[in-house]
Amino acid sequence: MNPIFYDLYAKLPPSLRTVPATLRGYYLRSWRYGPETPEIVAQALERERWSATQWQQWQHERLSRQLHRAATCVPYYREQWRQRRLKGDKASWEVLANWPVLDKRTVREVGPALVADDCDRSTMFVDRTSGTTGTPLAIWQRRGAIREWYGLFEARTRLWYGVSRSSRWAILGGQTVTPLSQRKPPFWVWNHALHQLYLSTFHLKAEHIPDYADALRQHRIEYLVGYSAALHVLARHLLTKGLRLPMKVVVTNAEPLFPQQREAIAEAFCCPVHATYGMAEAVVAASECERGTLHLWPDAGVMEVLADGRPAAPGVTGDLICTGLLNPDMPLIRYAVGDRGRLSAASEPCACGRTLPRLESVEGRANDSLVTRDGRRVFWLNPVFYSLPVAEAQIIQESLDLVRILYVPADGFNDQSAQTIIHRTQKLIGPVEVRLEAVAQVPREPSGKFRAVLCRVPEPSLSEAHR
Repeated sequence: MNPIFYDLYAKLPPSLRTVPATLRGYYLRSWRYGPETPEIVAQALERERWSATQWQQWQHERLSRQLHRAATCVPYYREQWRQRRLKGDKASWEVLANWPVLDKRTVREVGPALVADDCDRSTMFVDRTSGTTGTPLAIWQRRGAIREWYGLFEARTRLWYGVSRSSRWAILGGQTVTPLSQRKPPFWVWNHALHQLYLSTFHLKAEHIPDYADALRQHRIEYLVGYSAALHVLARHLLTKGLRLPMKVVVTNAEPLFPQQREAIAEAFCCPVHATYGMAEAVVAASECERGTLHLWPDAGVMEVLADGRPAAPGVTGDLICTGLLNPDMPLIRYAVGDRGRLSAASEPCACGRTLPRLESVEGRANDSLVTRDGRRVFWLNPVFYSLPVAEAQIIQESLDLVRILYVPADGFNDQSAQTIIHRTQKLIGPVEVRLEAVAQVPREPSGKFRAVLCRVPEPSLSEAHR
């Protein structure tokens, strides 16, 4: 949200915040859904039973159009192929393997050059995200691409789980819907347009849990969506207080769902818990069926798994390289999403009856949360770097009073950029010391990934924080 608009929003009485939230909801709804949505959903459900041959043909046709448009109409790719031709490279752009891997840093740096010539960016929807690797990105889309994506989401997430976009739902997400300085409920805002109760993840303290429970009951919430860690904190506090809030389903996103988290969430909300996988770039997605299998959405994109730069066999972990099929106006070709995972080596079909490919595991999304001295858990630190010239960054909490930030400065980084990072960090987690350390690259883990957030606060210190 624009900082000026947010400052005005934050000054409103809580009872009036639903007005701008709902207006924003109507705006988003107009982009996400239209008269074509029921047909998009119906076709997506029909494709779930296709044979492998049908899927191959469908993907081949879509991919061919995507590659041709990228090579001829997108400035960045067109120049790339022109330079290759000047050097005598006769490789065909019609073969996906002939394209180089595209990394997040390049997407951030070239940005608009990845948008097709015939598009007017001022009329497009721009989604800004720093994702799990701390690399700020801007993704431009036209209405048709967004509606296809949300049609798939309706089919493969809500309808699989017995709910729909007309159901009343709540989300624990990263938006600061309640000022961080606020100490009394409500820690949420109701969005009439999307039938959505947006719950603050920044106020999940034991003393506030009864208030969260009352809000979920009063708004007659049917299902929950949110970060696995935040949902687990809510569930754990509910169970500690002996509370249960029956839902139809709980859907996790953006983070891995660990067995102990699934168990606690299922117990607290008396319903199935299903994990999903996806990202703002909309180049890949997957959702769990009722049998617990994580199914890929082949209509969202083509996924390659590369181990040491070579195609990995099913069952072998590698880097996930994805080519989106939904957004022809900013096509991301062989895009390294920053995660590692593996496809299933199982040969028998899933017991659910769907023929969608199976994603056996995803690695690289286990970011820590930070803890404040007053006992809050902060799960979403990405806004610290929004719109700043930072190539990548890692936030490390060394103690309740000290946070270190490793960052790779991009062109234009200056003292004001540094002060903005410090101010935003302190605004999220309180009056801590923030030390900035410029580095050439954020250290990677053995898997090749780095964690965007690390909490190194020892358990004795954690117990000092009020819960």
